[in-house]
Amino acid sequence: MMAINLDRHARHILLKEIGGPGQKKLSEARVLIIGAGGLGGPAALFLAAAGLGHVRIVDPDQVSLDNLQRQVLFKTKDVGRPKTDAAADALFALDPDVSVEPVAARAEASNLPDLMAGADVVLDGCDDFPTRFAVNAAAVAAQRPLVSGAIGRWDGQVGVFAPHLSDTAPCYQCFVPAQPPDAERCAEVGVVGALTGVIGSMMALEAIKLITGAGSPLLGRLTLFEGLSGRARTVSVKKDPACPCCSRV
Repeated sequence: MMAINLDRHARHILLKEIGGPGQKKLSEARVLIIGAGGLGGPAALFLAAAGLGHVRIVDPDQVSLDNLQRQVLFKTKDVGRPKTDAAADALFALDPDVSVEPVAARAEASNLPDLMAGADVVLDGCDDFPTRFAVNAAAVAAQRPLVSGAIGRWDGQVGVFAPHLSDTAPCYQCFVPAQPPDAERCAEVGVVGALTGVIGSMMALEAIKLITGAGSPLLGRLTLFEGLSGRARTVSVKKDPACPCCSRV
C-alpha cells in the first residue's frame, strides 16, 4: 500500500468530497489505461498526480514526431521509443511513488481479461472501433466500470459505461451497436491538439469520482464538447435490452 504524501496531496484532502479517506482509496486503486496517446496521456498524468496507487498502461506503438502535437506525455527525445516505456518514465518523474506497469502490446479479446485483472476502473482512449468493442466486452464480463473517451477534428466526448452498477446503465455497445460505416480516425481527418487535453482530463476526473465516490459519475450519460463553439452538453444513453454484449448482465 502506498503511503499518502500529505504535502503533495493537501489540495485533494481539503476537499470534503475526497478528504483523507478518498485519498487513501486513490492510493490503493489500480487503473487500466488502453492507449498512451492523446487521451490516455493526459488521463495518466492527472491520475498519477492524484496519487493513484497503480497504473497499467497499454499501447503497441512507438512515439513518432507527429504525435507530439497532441500527446503531451512525450518529449522530442522520446521519438522512436515504445510509448509505454516513455509514459512510464514521465509518470515516474511526476510522482515516484506511483507504480506504473507498461505493457507494449495491442489490447485484444485474447489478452484483455489478463490486462483487466485487478483493475478498479478501465479507461479507453483508443481510436479504433474493434478495440473499443473488445475493451467494452471485457469490462462487462469483468464487471469493471469503463470510462470511454473519443475525439475528432474539434469535438470530443466522454462517458461512463457500467451495466453491473445499475439495471438501467448501458454498456458502450448499447451506445454504438456497430462500427459506423463513415467512421473516421484522427490520422485521416486531423484533430486540434488541445482538445485531447480537455477530454483526457475529463476521463481522469471521472475515474477519480468513481474511485472516491465523489459526486455523480457520467454513468449512462455522455458529455459532448464542441471545441469550435466552446459549448458542452450532457445527454442520456439508454440501455439496449437487446444488446448482444450486456443484455444478460
